[in-house]
Amino acid sequence: MGPWDERDEEIEAGRRLDEQVDHYHDESSDDDATIGPDAPLNGSGRPSTEFDGLRLGTPTWRERVGERTPPRLKSAWVATATWVNGPDPPRIYTITPIFPKIQHAPIALLDRYAPKQIHRFWLLALLYASWLLSFALVLRASSFSASIPGHGSPIRLSCGARYWGEGNGCGLNGDQCRPFSNATLAFRCPADCQKTQILNPHAVGDQEVVYQPLVVGGPTDQPTGFGDELVSNAVYRGDSFICASAVHAGFLNDAEGGCGVLSLTGEQSTFTSSKNRGIASVPFDSYFPHTFGFLSGTKATCKDLRWPSLAISVFFTTLLSLCTTSPAVFFWSTFVLLFFQTGLASDPPSLTTYTGLLSVAFGRFLPACFCAWVTYHYTVKRSLTGLTAQVEKTVLWLGPAWVGALNNQTFDKLPIQRLTPHDIQAQPGAIPALIIVILSILFMALGQAWAFRVEGRMPRYLAIYGLMVGAILIMLAVPGLSLRIHHYILALLLLPGTSFQNRPSLVYQGLLVGLFVNGIARWGFDSILQTPGELLQGAQRGSLLPVVSVLAMGARNITFNLGPLPRWDAKAKLLYDGISVLVNDVERFRGYSDDRSYWDSSESVQGGNNFTWTWRRHRLGSDLDEDSTIPLLDDLPDDLDGTARSDLPEYFRFGYMAGSEVGDFSRAGKWTSEGGWVEMEPGPS
Repeated sequence: MGPWDERDEEIEAGRRLDEQVDHYHDESSDDDATIGPDAPLNGSGRPSTEFDGLRLGTPTWRERVGERTPPRLKSAWVATATWVNGPDPPRIYTITPIFPKIQHAPIALLDRYAPKQIHRFWLLALLYASWLLSFALVLRASSFSASIPGHGSPIRLSCGARYWGEGNGCGLNGDQCRPFSNATLAFRCPADCQKTQILNPHAVGDQEVVYQPLVVGGPTDQPTGFGDELVSNAVYRGDSFICASAVHAGFLNDAEGGCGVLSLTGEQSTFTSSKNRGIASVPFDSYFPHTFGFLSGTKATCKDLRWPSLAISVFFTTLLSLCTTSPAVFFWSTFVLLFFQTGLASDPPSLTTYTGLLSVAFGRFLPACFCAWVTYHYTVKRSLTGLTAQVEKTVLWLGPAWVGALNNQTFDKLPIQRLTPHDIQAQPGAIPALIIVILSILFMALGQAWAFRVEGRMPRYLAIYGLMVGAILIMLAVPGLSLRIHHYILALLLLPGTSFQNRPSLVYQGLLVGLFVNGIARWGFDSILQTPGELLQGAQRGSLLPVVSVLAMGARNITFNLGPLPRWDAKAKLLYDGISVLVNDVERFRGYSDDRSYWDSSESVQGGNNFTWTWRRHRLGSDLDEDSTIPLLDDLPDDLDGTARSDLPEYFRFGYMAGSEVGDFSRAGKWTSEGGWVEMEPGPS
């Protein structure tokens, strides 16, 4: 049958179909008698149920919105949705190894000499046991040193350890920080304490120290009363960082840390400034009751072995990364080694004993494992499954993971110590660094968003990050609490955006896992919402400051008008009923409005509500016991040693108190050695 015959048959079939349709219309039409101008309309009676299934229902909200949407906007929305959904079919990222023979060599070697699963199980167990034994031996040598003869076993100090607290934290006359003298301490310092800075402004007389190691004093030519006992005859104020002071004095090597003994040297004066071993100390031209130095000949042979332990952990994780293609084995082995290397050696919490350190590490490990399981199941597993580029995985994932875990040696060098508005505004270079970090994250996020589109997963992850942003906005609106994005929280927020098997995702993912490990192992699960007091602990809070004036001043006495009490602070929402006075950064007076015994006699109270207080100039040794046979310096003649005595200047700072809570202290006013008064500059200290 030819093509023309086929065409004739198609025409004939179409004709028969038209006849059937016409016949159907004839049978289903009404009679002629029922058709006319007065005839009822068809279907005007009870609705027929014959074609109910074909009737349209009530329009949905989407249809109603679509009807009211302008055509141009509707077409733009359709085009955007089509673009967001990505190509059809989607393209799934996979990494094709560069130089596959080289990268597959460790796997081929393992297949040749350990082809069975049982063989590989015992090899993995041997690797774990070898790491644990090596790490434990190094940690023991680094942590537990022999006792120093005559002084016992040294206690472990952090780089920021010091004797003296902020403000009036040591109590009236510093009694809560005693003893001041006749005591020694065997101590152990970690390495790299030269880099530890004080992050909140700290007053040293009328100076303010911030964003540098807090070291006040140093080697001096003046007699200290300890002869050759102290290294370099160096004396430091009690509020100095102990370990940084030991490095400054030349007692310890900053690269290794070490052990030794310090001695409390009591009240000393005239602290000199010098720059030694990369640390610039701060001068102070008056006296301080609590000082210390380092005893010569007590340096013990102990070292901070964080770098040898790090080398061991890096070696074993690298060996494991090259020889396994299992995502679970690689991730969990790396996670555990990262965690304990960080929490016990590289960046441990500030604790004085290693048993306490172990307790804290294991307490944080279990909840960290839950977060790690979620991260592995929804992110890491997708990136590592089927990946056979062993060298690239080691370099691109494991390398950045160690960089993130060593945050104290890497990203801590950036001038952004804490993501709080106060620190960002106060720290030099913080704003440009923050801008660079934000732009870097933005460009990385755009690249990852494109990858989501290519794989057809962009709508889902837009919804996930939309929920995250919404949750953060809600937290910002919570009254009385402030949002703080710790680096472990930042890692958890960004990790879902790395669930691809491409090279940039390996880098980002490893880095974020390392940052998460460092944040938890070092600092724990700090809250994302904190009170302003927690965020500003030790910092200036902008509270109400006393208005102080000098009423009278003589050669030996000075009287201050401290103003009325109580005082309401609208910003802090506190009723201050007392006042604290610091002299040379030591609390020397604390008085309250409901007890007149704190203050000068009633004759000196002006106007019935202004409180006054008188201070008598202090000299070294003047606080000796009255029954002592040693004469007081005040009783000595001026020319006992052939020279006239000169008084030391004194610095006064004032702060309101509400019960035991103290607000900001004012900047220091100076009572000069000649008897003059230098007014306080405005603002808190």
